[in-house]
Amino acid sequence: MSLRKLFVIITTLFVFGQTFAQSPSETQDFSKASVSIKYYNKNIYYPGPAEESPVFVHISIKNNGTETLRFKLADDRMFSIDFNAYTVKNSRLEQTVNLIERRTTNQTVYFREISLEQGEEYSFVENVKDYLNITESSIYYLELLFYPELYKSKYLSLKSNRLTLEILPSPKATASNFIAVKEKSVELLRPADIAPDKVVEQTIIARQKSLWDQYFLYMDLESLLKRNSNLNKKYISSSAEERERILTTFKADLMQTKIDTDIVAIPEKFQIERTTYSPTEGNVSVIEWFKYQNFSEKKRYTYKLRQREGVWQIYDYNVVNLGTE
Repeated sequence: MSLRKLFVIITTLFVFGQTFAQSPSETQDFSKASVSIKYYNKNIYYPGPAEESPVFVHISIKNNGTETLRFKLADDRMFSIDFNAYTVKNSRLEQTVNLIERRTTNQTVYFREISLEQGEEYSFVENVKDYLNITESSIYYLELLFYPELYKSKYLSLKSNRLTLEILPSPKATASNFIAVKEKSVELLRPADIAPDKVVEQTIIARQKSLWDQYFLYMDLESLLKRNSNLNKKYISSSAEERERILTTFKADLMQTKIDTDIVAIPEKFQIERTTYSPTEGNVSVIEWFKYQNFSEKKRYTYKLRQREGVWQIYDYNVVNLGTE
């Protein structure tokens, strides 16, 4: 190989290497960005699977500077964040197998570019147990790393504040062979006396997470079924036993998005716009964004609630399309 050819090859590799290694921080200053975490509806936490005993954390990214802050956010949040948890002896919890597999498998990572102006923030909720194996009761110190240029550029990260995470021992099975863990899970799923906007917020997040038991927790299924004139006619003329079957089928159809697709649609993000209520009736207006391949659709949902025995329930809703973005 001639000296001239060798020089051309080395130059080409050098230019390519420089392009590949270029740091996004050269064009975007993240020193004025902050990341904070707090518990979403702080609860009693136990070891166990993510679905059965979740640890939901509310994550906020804020622009504290005067310039527009831009960052990437993956549709699969596992390519945008990491949770770290340490024991009092400073040993670190291991990541889940699912997280490791997804990051090491060749795949296309879809993401959006988010822009925040001065003082604005972007928030979402994640389950810590999707990221970390929490198998033992203990006290942990939990923090988050956010990758504004995605996990592939993890040399650039923002660290959050720390939370104290207390994992209690799992309740033991009783002598009657009834599993106390299940009893506790049912206890945690009892509807609480919370405000209408919190009811709607919890319901939407439960749908985003496909947590159906939590999603239906504040739903008046009978009233929602009666919105459908054909089902309502059949329901009214049926026996009590037949009505139960119709309600069960209606619930199953909702879960499979066969009916009333607006109420079970999964928004990418949402923002509660306005809440009004009297002692017995309430309305919660929510702006919701739904992402498709090449655009996002924006809608206004108005949820109607009423209070029964101290608990607010969603019994009706309407939807207005606000266009695309």
